[in-house]
Amino acid sequence: MCGLAGAVLYAVLPESPAVIVLATGLSLAAVAVTVAGVRRHRPVTAPWWYVFVAGACAWVCGDLIYAFQPPFPSWADACYLGAYPMLTVALFRLTRQRGPVWSGTLIDSAIIAVGVGIVYWTFLIAPIVTDPTMPPLTRAVVAGYPTAGVLLCAVIIPILLRRGPRSASLWLLTAASALTLVCNVLYTLVPAGPARLLFTGYLIAYVLFAAAAAHPSMALPVAGDADSLGRSRLGVLTASMLLVPAVVLIRGDWQRWGVVAAGSMVLFVLIAARMAGYMRRVDSQSRQLLHLAMHDDLTGLPNRRELERRVTRALTAGPCQVIVIDLAGFRHVNDRLGRAAGDQALTAVGELLRTCVRDGDVAARMGADEFAVLVRTPDGHVANRLLEMLRHPVQAGEHELLLTARLGTAAGEPGMAASELVRRADTARYAAKAAGVPLVAYTGELDERAEAAERLGADLRHSLDDGDFTVVYQPIVELSSGRTVAVEALVRWTHPVRGPVSPATFIPVAEDNGLIVELGEWIMRTACRQFARWRRDLGDAAPEYVSVNVSARQLSEPGFPDVVAQILLSTGLRPDELLVEVTETAIFGGGVAIEAVETLHDTGVRIALDDFGTGHSSLGLLRAVPVDVLKVDKSFVDEIAEPGREAVIVDALIHVSNGLGLRAVAEGVETAEQAGYLRGLGYHLAQGYYFGKPVEHPDFTAAARV
Repeated sequence: MCGLAGAVLYAVLPESPAVIVLATGLSLAAVAVTVAGVRRHRPVTAPWWYVFVAGACAWVCGDLIYAFQPPFPSWADACYLGAYPMLTVALFRLTRQRGPVWSGTLIDSAIIAVGVGIVYWTFLIAPIVTDPTMPPLTRAVVAGYPTAGVLLCAVIIPILLRRGPRSASLWLLTAASALTLVCNVLYTLVPAGPARLLFTGYLIAYVLFAAAAAHPSMALPVAGDADSLGRSRLGVLTASMLLVPAVVLIRGDWQRWGVVAAGSMVLFVLIAARMAGYMRRVDSQSRQLLHLAMHDDLTGLPNRRELERRVTRALTAGPCQVIVIDLAGFRHVNDRLGRAAGDQALTAVGELLRTCVRDGDVAARMGADEFAVLVRTPDGHVANRLLEMLRHPVQAGEHELLLTARLGTAAGEPGMAASELVRRADTARYAAKAAGVPLVAYTGELDERAEAAERLGADLRHSLDDGDFTVVYQPIVELSSGRTVAVEALVRWTHPVRGPVSPATFIPVAEDNGLIVELGEWIMRTACRQFARWRRDLGDAAPEYVSVNVSARQLSEPGFPDVVAQILLSTGLRPDELLVEVTETAIFGGGVAIEAVETLHDTGVRIALDDFGTGHSSLGLLRAVPVDVLKVDKSFVDEIAEPGREAVIVDALIHVSNGLGLRAVAEGVETAEQAGYLRGLGYHLAQGYYFGKPVEHPDFTAAARV
């Protein structure tokens, strides 16, 4: 605003040295602001901004020399004419998308330059060049101004006619370029016109160019399709082509060239009309393709690419917020009810988000069962409202489904990359899912945890290759005799640098990155091979079976039962000598996991339901899933030793096991009191530190204390 006020002040003040100083100071200040803006925002196009600054400096030097009223031509004219190539090249590069130089925009500029150049040559340049009364240098300088005007016209007109959205910086560049073009054309056509008014226009253009460089959006890439051939651009190109036969009509021989010129004009118009029809079809198809590329075809919501584009625009305007939503356990909907029901559920969630977001906010589908909401004005209550809304069941055809939502939020400030803001929200969403909480806001600590998990995952990979894992075995004893009837195989990791790493630390990481599949297969193969050696060396003194934990990720792997069958075949174990432990959570969703369990059971492998009572606690699982052993979780066994509490659940579970014909194993027994109490309730099998810690080479010859 100060710059515009200075330009207006220059226009109204009478001619004086102070006014010249004002104009010069304003020009130099605009150049300085332009340089400062480039250095601050560091755009990819910085080299072309500096080319533009060089042209502007040459123009300012011309103004300084011209203020002393030197004879024409002078060094001022050299500065002015020398500035035009730099200004035109810089404007061309600053206002177009990155890509090859030889593009539609360059061709359009060339067409305009040729058409306008012929008119300028015929009516302005040729009379000057062929005038013998003028000295050669004067003729060259006088002809140079309209020639430079042709270049400027050829570059600026495509800028004015470009399609697509413009950032604030690009709007300022467009306005400054248009004003420069108008002043240049007026100076060329009316050289003796109002010089003061024209110079005021140039000063305002300086200010606008500086404002464009100072605005943060100058660092953003040019959006839209600047090379597309819109109606306005086609009209200008047609007019440029019509200039040539028009000149022939005006200056040529009507009898010899009139028909040719008129016919050429008609042909140009017809070709342009034909192209316009073709363009309408192309534009319609391109809009459809763009919509398909930027939107989710199932819900109709913007996709991740479109969301990031809108986040970029929102960040240029001010702070904003991104909320990423994950529908935890959604894949179980597809497994249990089919893909059609899952699609209906996603469509219902998408419609719910579309109708419930605030005006100006954007709901999007990120992929699979993930959605996102762009909140243009950060509001801590939006995430809570979304969470409350998603707590209610959604209708998916004839099914009413209750989906558990996990939300991650992140706030963004101008200057932040859209992809970074979305990544932060996604990191928070993942943290919410991992912690089992409904909502997590992004903090830097989440990145530190993620980096630590990544490093741990990399170490897992190396340790799998280097053999840093060992399998240990914990006895499962008969409470009446203390005899070890089975062992549970457990994995231990001793990292060469980290030292011993707890399974509670590395198992979730292995689950997340998929290494649990390879690690789990190695554990089962190692345990079965060791059990085969015990059976061979100890005979009847060996345990009856070996128990191996299997993760949800392993159960969902295609062909997992085949892997187990191959291990049994290679180690020589009978199927009933292997017990596979699965959790309630792993098989609650049904689908592939239950199919794998059923296939294993059909081959003779025994199945145990591990940590029973801590997951979904669905007694229906005991009928729906083929289970042989029920393992009672340690948390219920611990209640035995707590004063004033009765082990109601432990008591109930032994009755459930006996009623269904299952073997019950009490886990986590640590005291003689617990062992005696369990034996009194009717439990026959138990395991825990009281009977023995997990070791690599258990002693099966001595009976455990009971």
